[in-house]
Amino acid sequence: GVLAANYEITKVEGTLTVTVITTKIVITAASGSKKYDGTPLTNAGYTYTQNVLATGDTLTAVVAGTITNVGTADNVVTSYKVMRGSTDVTANYTFGASVNGTLTITKRVVILTSATDSKVYDGTALTNNTVTVTGDGFVGSEGATYNVTGSQTDVGTSDNTFSYMLNIGVLAANYEITKVEGTLT
Repeated sequence: GVLAANYEITKVEGTLTVTVITTKIVITAASGSKKYDGTPLTNAGYTYTQNVLATGDTLTAVVAGTITNVGTADNVVTSYKVMRGSTDVTANYTFGASVNGTLTITKRVVILTSATDSKVYDGTALTNNTVTVTGDGFVGSEGATYNVTGSQTDVGTSDNTFSYMLNIGVLAANYEITKVEGTLT
């Protein structure tokens, strides 16, 4: 019932503006540590600032870092994105600088002990070439060779002296080695 001739109609379109969420999301890479075991330490975990993402949005991040021998290494956030279903909506958010995690490998404790032995005097030297490895021990085929030089011929007591050489490829820095000399009596 409205007659268009009775009206002078002008159409003005408004503007709809969606702005970026300004609360910064900070992603923190996970840290991790273990005792040296000859295998790489990695940790792909991460946390991020909560209560910022819109309902239905999901944040994923890629974290990279690795260390095998004793020491520390950074665990770094290398990329991230926010998805709404199959749509990348990362540009709708503000991100602060990511925080690195730390990966740490600690030394294994190895105690090398030469044998303690005794006998009644018989005119021949008492020797015992046994070396026992205790503590955390060596990893897998890593180890050492031993040169036991202790000897006692006459009545009395002396140290069962020895030296050791780590096998080829074994890094001394991965171990805290203590040498304990037994006694020959």
